Amino acid sequence: MSELITAELVDLDLSAATKDAAARSLAERMVAAHRVTDLDGFLADVAAREAQMPTGLDGGIGIPHCRSEHVSAPTLAFGRSARGIDFGAADGPADLIFLIAAPAGADDDHLTILSGLARRLMDPEFTAALRAGDDPGTVAALIRGEEPAPETGAAPEAADVPEGKAPEAGAPERAASPADDGDGAPFRIVAVTSCPTGIAHTYMAAESLTAAGRAEGVEVTVETQGSAGFSKLDPAVIAAADAVIWAHDVEVREKARFRGKPLVDVGVKAGINRPAELIAEARRKAERGEIAAVPEGGDGPEAGDGGGSGADSAHFGVRLRTYLMSGVSYMVPFVAAGGLLIALSFAIGGYEIADAKSVADHFVWGQADSWAALLNQIGSAAFGFLVPVLAGYIAYGMADRPALVPGFVGGAIALTVEAGFLGGLVAGLLAGAVVMAIQRVPVHPTLRGIMPVLVIPLIASAVVGFLMFIVVGKPIAALQGALTDWLNGLSGSNAVILGVVLGLMMCFDMGGPLNKVAYAFAVGGLADPTDGSLKVMAAVMAAGMVPPLALALATTVRKKLFTKTERENGRAAWVLGASFITEGAIPFAAADPLRVIPSVMAGGAVTGALSMAFGCTLRAPHGGIFVVPLIGEPFLYLLAIAAGTLVATALVILLKGARRTTAVPAGEAATTPEARVGATA
Repeated sequence: MSELITAELVDLDLSAATKDAAARSLAERMVAAHRVTDLDGFLADVAAREAQMPTGLDGGIGIPHCRSEHVSAPTLAFGRSARGIDFGAADGPADLIFLIAAPAGADDDHLTILSGLARRLMDPEFTAALRAGDDPGTVAALIRGEEPAPETGAAPEAADVPEGKAPEAGAPERAASPADDGDGAPFRIVAVTSCPTGIAHTYMAAESLTAAGRAEGVEVTVETQGSAGFSKLDPAVIAAADAVIWAHDVEVREKARFRGKPLVDVGVKAGINRPAELIAEARRKAERGEIAAVPEGGDGPEAGDGGGSGADSAHFGVRLRTYLMSGVSYMVPFVAAGGLLIALSFAIGGYEIADAKSVADHFVWGQADSWAALLNQIGSAAFGFLVPVLAGYIAYGMADRPALVPGFVGGAIALTVEAGFLGGLVAGLLAGAVVMAIQRVPVHPTLRGIMPVLVIPLIASAVVGFLMFIVVGKPIAALQGALTDWLNGLSGSNAVILGVVLGLMMCFDMGGPLNKVAYAFAVGGLADPTDGSLKVMAAVMAAGMVPPLALALATTVRKKLFTKTERENGRAAWVLGASFITEGAIPFAAADPLRVIPSVMAGGAVTGALSMAFGCTLRAPHGGIFVVPLIGEPFLYLLAIAAGTLVATALVILLKGARRTTAVPAGEAATTPEARVGATA
């Protein structure tokens, strides 16, 4: 690794108190070494990667990393902190911090070496040597592999790598076969590890799983789907496996290969931090005969939906959010298709077209009203699936395909008993919980094949149907009715307060859980539109347009406050904001969350409040400025959006400008590299 780290890139007395400050301190060394060309641009890319998933690992390790167009050569900087820095690890702060910078087009040789380092970080004696080193040159040599590696008995890829070399990245990694314990062949597991960048966590999870397999007497073979290569597991190895582990934060490639096996599906950090638990869970699932449904083409629960990164946390609130987001994500296409068809029908035939006769009985080819009625009834049919789809895929996110039938049944019953959107949420959670409970019951091997396709859907549908019809359906329907009445009665200050809350939710995480909850709340009201629910929909869409529009305007007005990459993103943000795609502001928020997020939240609150105060209504669930003809009080609506955008823009410019002007004392020119760094701190 002689080209990647030198003594000048090692800081054994890192004084930074936060992860952002630590990344900046180490990145400044890269700038001084001419490995990074744009400090702020590179740090923005590091922050964006950190926003996807914290990079702290158990054992006191922080490993921020990214690919960036601002990196001229693959580089590794190392810092050691006496006080510890919080990188989001469950066991506390990190004292060993590695900042990995890879060019956007890094070659496989360098990425292979970096993946080798990631594996070595799983070696306790290697990390102990890093903590004991007192000379930057010696520590750099140890990281490069030029110092003798500690004897730990680790796998060849971790401890027995020739000097300056790493194992062939992408090749399946296999734990040494355990001795036969008299019970026949050892238990076999195949695993896939992957992370968004594919540089560090992918290979650390692979090493952790293989090491845990050796300790548990389990044969573990791992396929690393990382940036440095992707060599598929031998089909014979998969066929012989007793269970599968996916430790991933991006979609597993070619999922169908693993069909018909018990599956443990978690985030990549779970593979690093608790491999023994995953192996034990895989064994339990195999003993119970739980067969995961893996559709052709990989359309199962996505990472973060059905047990991916979101399932990594044991915190119930995190898991609940993951389940709900699974349902909402599958519901959105029905919302978009059905809602826009209904909106188009209103544009052609007016709002009274909703009362037209069925086009199956009365349709005149030459009448515009007939076509409007056709569009309205198709859209209404699509809207009729909203609650069942929401419930079905909440259940799917919890317990995979066996939960789909009881979830859909529960959602349909929610409509029957008029429990609406809230009933769908409850039905989905009930269905998932019932299926998960049934899956934990040991069954005879002869029944395992029919459990997921017959027994579980049958029993779970009966239980969920009973609960929805007899126990919880009516109380939820009463609550839904009270909520509808409250929305219809909103006026004056109450409506404005609700607009403020919805605006804050839409702009806080820009496409994340709070944003989706506010959007789902608004869309749920469109299934049975009232004046109150139409006002909510209008406020939600207006506020959601503010963040990208504000950042687009800010990058136009004060270009010098933004990097070249951000200015380019700003041009795209005009279109994204106008189209109601709030996620267009995420790159800006990831690079500077403490200034951008409060600013856009303030703008969103202003827009939401004004929209409600003006009495604006909206019958379309999406579309941005392109559905203005379907908006009640359209000019006031656009005024509300403009006002919120200006507020957010002004705050962003003010906060970013204050950061720059206070970084360099008055009268001092930032001419040296060190001064230029300070000017953007």
